Amino acid sequence: MTILCIRFQLPPTDEAAVLPGLLGLLEDFTPVVEALPPDGALADLRCAERYFGRGAVELASAIRVRALAHHGVDCAIGAGPGPTLARVALRNARPGVTCTVPEQPDAVAEFLAGKPVDALPGVGAATARTLCEYGMDTLGLVAAAPLSVLQRLVGARAGRELREKASGIDRGRVVPNAVSRSLVTERPLARDESDPERHRRALLSAAEELGARLRALDKVCRTLTLTVRRTDSASTAHSHTLTAPTAHSAALTGAAYAMYDALDLRPARVRALALRAEGLGPVERAPYRPAFDLLAAQGSVGPRRRDARAVGQLRRQAYGRGDPGDGGPVGRVLDGQGRAGVDDQSVA
Repeated sequence: MTILCIRFQLPPTDEAAVLPGLLGLLEDFTPVVEALPPDGALADLRCAERYFGRGAVELASAIRVRALAHHGVDCAIGAGPGPTLARVALRNARPGVTCTVPEQPDAVAEFLAGKPVDALPGVGAATARTLCEYGMDTLGLVAAAPLSVLQRLVGARAGRELREKASGIDRGRVVPNAVSRSLVTERPLARDESDPERHRRALLSAAEELGARLRALDKVCRTLTLTVRRTDSASTAHSHTLTAPTAHSAALTGAAYAMYDALDLRPARVRALALRAEGLGPVERAPYRPAFDLLAAQGSVGPRRRDARAVGQLRRQAYGRGDPGDGGPVGRVLDGQGRAGVDDQSVA
């Protein structure tokens, strides 16, 4: 084992503050650490194994003890010969237990054979649905399928990479990076809730607040991450790269809803939901749409086009702290009754 994939059990209120310190803890063992916000990391231990004279599983135990001692944070760890296999192993890991993938090629293939296709990182809901429609619902069946069939279903390059990963061939590597600047907003539910409509109301409120905060800072975000904390304190995270950097509440809400639907949480009881905006940049990075702006200048759109800043100011004047979800009355309306306010970026 040379690669660890670690998911820290972070406290919901201090994610942004705690994760950098935990990454620094990993860097005491190896400089090759890749952050996986909001609560994870990859660590390449090839040099650390030789330096410390210990295997990856022993080093994983030391990392867990230090995280608990210095930060009060437990973690789940998956270990494998490569980053993709370590991520697969993490799905079966629990706090206090390191799940490992065997190093022998035959044993790796056997480890993967019975797992569902969506257990493989990079296989989304649409790809998994397509493969299942053709009877390839496990990684073993994908690995045994003819390459030409996979390439016809998902594309030439994607089909080749999918077959290699399903066969246990992991060509990935850990790319050192730092935690990117981000904004996070969380919606704890009044009680453990399984109703999808209440989940979506909380997401709407969180996305509205996140958009307002981005606009106040003149920032746009490139990536949105949804973290769902369940009753058993376990968390599920899903990230989505937006088609273009934005601070529009409508775009953020749509991305949040899409990630929520992809997680398929219908049987689960949820304690809190959090949205994190990552890859922040200046507002100038947002795309400029000259055709739309030209129509507005000619009066074709007229008063139906609403400016986000103007709407935010009106909300503050009417409600005090004015955007949904920031603790003001509008946020309580959205969370309690599910009434959607005016979309600050809509064009009627």
